[in-house]
Amino acid sequence: MPKSQPPASPVNAADHAADVAPAPWRLCEAEGWIFDLDNTLYPAAINLYSQIDAHMQAYIAAYLGLEPTEARVVQKRYFHEYGTSLCGLMECHGMDPAPFLARVHDIDLSVLDADPLLERALAALPGRKVVFTNASVAHAERVMARLGIGHHFDGVFDIVAAGYRPKPKPEGYAALVREHGIDPRRSVMVEDIARNLQPAAALGMTTVWVRSDSEIGRLGADDGYVDYVVDDLAAWLRGCAERRLD
Repeated sequence: MPKSQPPASPVNAADHAADVAPAPWRLCEAEGWIFDLDNTLYPAAINLYSQIDAHMQAYIAAYLGLEPTEARVVQKRYFHEYGTSLCGLMECHGMDPAPFLARVHDIDLSVLDADPLLERALAALPGRKVVFTNASVAHAERVMARLGIGHHFDGVFDIVAAGYRPKPKPEGYAALVREHGIDPRRSVMVEDIARNLQPAAALGMTTVWVRSDSEIGRLGADDGYVDYVVDDLAAWLRGCAERRLD
């Protein structure tokens, strides 16, 4: 056991099962790190999602022959009912997902700069690292390239790999664990949308919420399955790496 907890804000450090070690120990001994991508590996304040959101609305309007305001209603309804707007369009309209994913992620990343602090924190952090995203591999690779951190990751598990079953549907988490040979009870998942941590906690993972001011980001934050809340991900990861060396 560590001498003290890693630098974080513990919310619920209780075991998720009787034979799971306490959260601080699991952090220091973690063999796997699963990171969400958007608004997690870079700050939400950069607001990349506004571009994705606008492209979704335009695509839906053109695909369904709707006015922009009508398309937005459909977009948000499908998001809440199916987990992603894409899954709603596939389920209700038989839409081919590939052109949709390519179009909505064709965004300007010039606002995203390299993050040397995050790069050094990931370099110092032992364990395998995987990105788990409801977006596409292509989008994840572009974002990680801009941040200068792609070389630290063993892979990207995207919406396609999940069989278009988005977070927080548990099937995607099970597929992630199988495909990447992850031991959930020795792994940590980091997310900006708190409710997406529930299936990870159910598998035995230590859960870390990157605090969000958005309504969707806060959903589930008080439901007992969030172990740690952080504001500065790079600083927190560096602290975990240093604690492991104690």
